[in-house]
Order: sequence, then structure tokens, then C-alpha cells
Amino acid sequence: MEIEKNKEFIVDIIDNGFEGEGIAKIDNFTVFVPNCIKGEKVKILIVKVLKSYAYGKVLEIIEKSEYRKKPDCLTYKRCGGCDLRHVEYVKTLEMKQNAVQSLVNKTLKNKVGVEETLGMEYPYFYRNKAQYPVGKDKNSNPVIGVFANRTHEIIPIEECFIQNKQSQILAKFVLDFIKKNNITVYDENTGKGLVRHIVTKVGVKTNEIMLIIVINGQNIPKENELVKAVLKEFQNVKTIVKNINRKNTNVIMGDKNINLYGNGFIEDILGDYRFKISPLSFYQVNPIQAENLYNIGVRKANITKDDIVFDLYCGIGTISIFMAKYAKKVYGIEIVEEAVKDAKENAEFNNIDNTEFISGDVESVLDDLINNKRIIPDVIMIDPPRKGLDNKSVENILKISPKKIVYISCNPASLVRDLAKLEEIYDIKMIKPVDMFPFSKHVECVVAMKLREIL
Repeated sequence: MEIEKNKEFIVDIIDNGFEGEGIAKIDNFTVFVPNCIKGEKVKILIVKVLKSYAYGKVLEIIEKSEYRKKPDCLTYKRCGGCDLRHVEYVKTLEMKQNAVQSLVNKTLKNKVGVEETLGMEYPYFYRNKAQYPVGKDKNSNPVIGVFANRTHEIIPIEECFIQNKQSQILAKFVLDFIKKNNITVYDENTGKGLVRHIVTKVGVKTNEIMLIIVINGQNIPKENELVKAVLKEFQNVKTIVKNINRKNTNVIMGDKNINLYGNGFIEDILGDYRFKISPLSFYQVNPIQAENLYNIGVRKANITKDDIVFDLYCGIGTISIFMAKYAKKVYGIEIVEEAVKDAKENAEFNNIDNTEFISGDVESVLDDLINNKRIIPDVIMIDPPRKGLDNKSVENILKISPKKIVYISCNPASLVRDLAKLEEIYDIKMIKPVDMFPFSKHVECVVAMKLREIL
């Protein structure tokens, strides 16, 4: 049967893929169909055909899965922030476990069983950081929302079910101020206009709020009035920051921050510790699950008072500080200088004196610590960006062979690729998915590895 663009077919969804999409077969030819659940029969329209697979769009659901639910968000299909709002939450946890297991089975020699995904008790309004692009609608009125999936068209959103509620109310308040005072908004096509993004960060445990206004210029008209208006309406706002970004770039924030109110940071609590969060530093967007994730990682690392620990990609030092009370010394490495500054202050703030934070590229700093300074870790904690580990870092880890590795990953594909390089000398003791991003296709994993004993 020839599969061509714009042809219609009735297919059975035989599985769900790594990104939550449905998978069908037409004469053994794979077709990926978003917004479908394993077990459903659907009528589809072929929208794209490649050499070994195709993409389809649902026209009609003929036989519906028992796990399908009515989506509570009208824009989720266009926004792309939540891919799985049409699926019962418990089923999404199973889908994520199966997706990781499938990658493990395809990639690793040792067929490790992936544990059940750790879900949230209340998987709503969990994001503590919101980044709202500011632009114009079709009638040239200022608008905020989210970018439509794979585009830069702004979709206005009345209510988002994953963003913190306070973030949404505050961002709309700032937009109203922009409209009332005829403040210009940024146009990507011309590079003109002032306000580019409204960014909020919320301390979930402290209830402290940071407001960041990203501008294509130096000053906001009626700046003082804006500050007074925000503080009058939102007593939890602890700092307001003006971020300067005049570059023609997709990067949301520039390098220069100017405090309009407060000291430029908020605090939040994870476990027994308080952490300082600044405008440019990375902090997990779901702190409730981050605490669970870190506790699993630290527990599985089984760190002792004799252990030297390396924490690669340490951010503002959250997991380094979690590990410090068990270890002899923890070295944290992070490329973002502002995050390292925060990490040092966080350690001091929490009365921890056995950490050392180093700013620089993980590849070069790790190489220097091992090969020049001759510091050999007993335990390595890894929490890299989506691309995973670079080859040089893998080589150095294999060279020194620490007795234990804990790998935290936001991308199962790069995770299993790296595990395949390490499994020759390491036993994988556990792969535990943690649902940091409910109703999205994303899943975080924590992996515990132990150096294999060679007889």
C-alpha cells in the first residue's frame, strides 16, 4: 500500500513513542501520530512522508482508550508545553517508564529493568519559573502568552495548568500596565520595540517572588510607577529586576541585570537548606520533585565521610549541598559564573564548609582536577544539559573509575547513549524515572552505578 502525503488511513495505535506520540504501522511502515494512546483505532491523514517513516494527523478517534480524558486546556496542542493533557495522569507515568525502558532495551547490553515513574500527588501549577514572550496580536494589541510549538507566534493564554498561579496573575498585571501607558513591545522582525519578555520566579516554600522585565533598551517609561504599582498589588514580590537584552537572538535574557527593587534575588527551601536564586542562575522548575530526585540520588550514592565527591554541572549548588553533610569534600563544577557565585553563597548561608565551587567548562575543569591537580573522586554526581556528557569527560571518568556514579538526566536518549559507554566497567543498579514535568513528554531519570569488581 503506497503511503503518500494527504492520503487517509484507518490505523491501530500499537505503542507510544519517546515523546508520547502514538505509533502505527501501515504494511510494516512506521507512522507517528501525535495525541494518540496505545490501543486506540484512529482515522489519520498523512502529513509528511520520509524514507523510513511518516507523520500523521488524527482526523477521527474510532475506538477510544480508557485512559483518554477531556483536555482541561484549550491551547495545549498548539503550545507544546503539555503533550499529554489528553491522557489520565497515572497512565502518563506508565508511558514515561515504558519510553525509558524501550531506549534501555535498544541501547544497552545489560537489560536493566526501569523502575516505576515517581509521580506528583498534585501535578498542577508546579512550575516555579515562567517566561512570557511579549508581542502583538493580529490587531496590533500588546499580548503575552507562549510561543506556538515550533514557531514564534504568541498564543495568548487565559490560564495555564502547569505555571504557578501567582506568576500568571503578576504577568497579566504588568501587561495591563504596558497597555495603559502605551509602552512599546518588541517586534522580532524589525528588532524595534521595548519590552521583550516578562519572567517570574517563585520560591515555592518561601512564597517569595522575583519579577524580571526583559527590555530592548535601557529604561522603561514610568519605571518607578510600575515598581510602586506591582509592590502595592503583590506583597510577596521581593525583588524587581530590569534585564537588558538588545541582541537579535532567541536567547531570552541578556547579561546585564539592574535591580529596580530589592537585592536581586529570592530564596527557596529544598530539604533542610535555603537557596539563593538570582535572575540568570538555574534552579529546578519543579522544586517539590527536585527534592525527591536529589534525595533518591544522594541515598543511592551512599556517600561516606571518607569520600571525595565531584558534582558536575552543579548549578547553584543544590545537590552539592545535599551531599556535603555525608562527604569529606564536594567539588562543584558549573560554567555559569553567576550560578557559581550563588553556589558559594548558598554553602556559606547554610554553614557548609566542605564544598568548593569552580567556574568553567566541565570538560576542561574535570580534566584539570584529575590530570593536573591529581584530585581523584570516590563518587561522581552528574546532572548535565540535554546533550549529555562530552567524550572527553567520559574518557576522564573511565580513566579514574570512581567507585560510584549517580547520573541525573533530563534526556533519556543522551542518558542511555552515555550509559552504553560506561556499562563495560559499571553495573547499573537502578534507573528511576521522576516526573518533573507532569503532562509533558519530558521525564527526568536518576541512575545509580557501581564500579564492577574485577576478579
